[in-house]
Amino acid sequence: MNQNMVRKKFVHPTVQKRIAAGSKQTLSVIVYSQGRCDHIRECIQQAGGKIKYELPAIHAIAAEIPAESVDQVAAHHMVQFINDDAKVFKCMDFASLAANASLANEAGYTGKGVGIAILDTGVYPHYDLVRPTNRIIAFKDFINSRPQPYDDDGHGTHVAGIAAGNGFSNERYKGIAPEANIIGVKVLDEEGSGTTSDIIAGIQWVIDNKEKYNIKVVNMSFGSPADNSHRDDPLSRAAAAAVQSGLTVVVSAGNSGPNARTITSPGITPSVITVGAVDDNRTSTYADDFVADFSSRGPTPSGGIKPDVVAPGVNITSLSNTGPTAYVSHSGTSMASPMVAGVAALMYEQDANLSPSSVKNKLMNTCVAIGEPKTAEGSGIININKALGVEDITPSQGSPQPSSPRPRFGRSRRQNPRMGFDSSLLALLFLFL
Repeated sequence: MNQNMVRKKFVHPTVQKRIAAGSKQTLSVIVYSQGRCDHIRECIQQAGGKIKYELPAIHAIAAEIPAESVDQVAAHHMVQFINDDAKVFKCMDFASLAANASLANEAGYTGKGVGIAILDTGVYPHYDLVRPTNRIIAFKDFINSRPQPYDDDGHGTHVAGIAAGNGFSNERYKGIAPEANIIGVKVLDEEGSGTTSDIIAGIQWVIDNKEKYNIKVVNMSFGSPADNSHRDDPLSRAAAAAVQSGLTVVVSAGNSGPNARTITSPGITPSVITVGAVDDNRTSTYADDFVADFSSRGPTPSGGIKPDVVAPGVNITSLSNTGPTAYVSHSGTSMASPMVAGVAALMYEQDANLSPSSVKNKLMNTCVAIGEPKTAEGSGIININKALGVEDITPSQGSPQPSSPRPRFGRSRRQNPRMGFDSSLLALLFLFL
């Protein structure tokens, strides 16, 4: 097979373009093996490549390879494909409704002991996460290799608070699973961006440490443009491997709506729970809820229907990295995703033997549809109370919510003028992909 045929068959188009442009630099790539990582390690090194990570979850190696040597590597009989090590970005929109986790918490479900891995910009030790007990039980930094928890952007802290803040500084902004443990995995830098290989290395670390920290749920509020099938996309393959290992993986859909086919990777992965964002108009009725304009729409490049579910994602107040008692409001699918991750943690507390597919199916089968296309809302808005089998409440139709309240996941469409909304159920936080 001649060089051009090898390149066309085994090298990603983006990498091909960089080679064709005469680049003299090293290229950041992910090299897939036909077998194990050690089958291709020597060939990469012999081509002058520098290995960044070995990624056994997807049988690949992330490396820096001189542009003129890529064809040499691609021609090796054990190399399956060479992909671009693409940039990945947080899903924050610069621009609540359905979550009543308080009822579930009062029924005894708080996520106690369940580990939620937050792959993001880091986690700041906000009082709502470390007091009265430090629930940031592990921290791994793939950007700066620092040992102690920190967040030089703020996105990851906001996400963690939505999923598991306990309201220590302000009860109003309590998260969905206020006694869950947080495992912070920093894979994005101070600007909220990172490389595909750093993220896959983070996923690999979570897989390898899930038993040690009782990690049941992984949240990824970021995305990269999806121009490949999920079968060929590196992030998607890694996310699928995490699910296969027994982890429930929750990811944001992306903030590139309202156009069709804008779901980002790893949200295109069939087995993960992909979450879009709704605007609840700060009322306690579903009737005026709609999918946020920025929320990415399906289908995926493979024709799959995504998102799977939607959750509140507009003007969500959660933890800030600017101080131990500070809060901030953000919008985006990044905020909707950790809400669902928190609900998954509650479900694992209720039944530790659930499989990832059981969690996903139960969430999707108990959603409330709001009348938008499946490619916009998926199965609808998650209903936490129904998913957990907790007795529902009936708030008064259309009653206003205070600024940035806790999302309420079990609202009823029925009107009951004698039952006002219980203000003690208010409190929450949010962020976007």
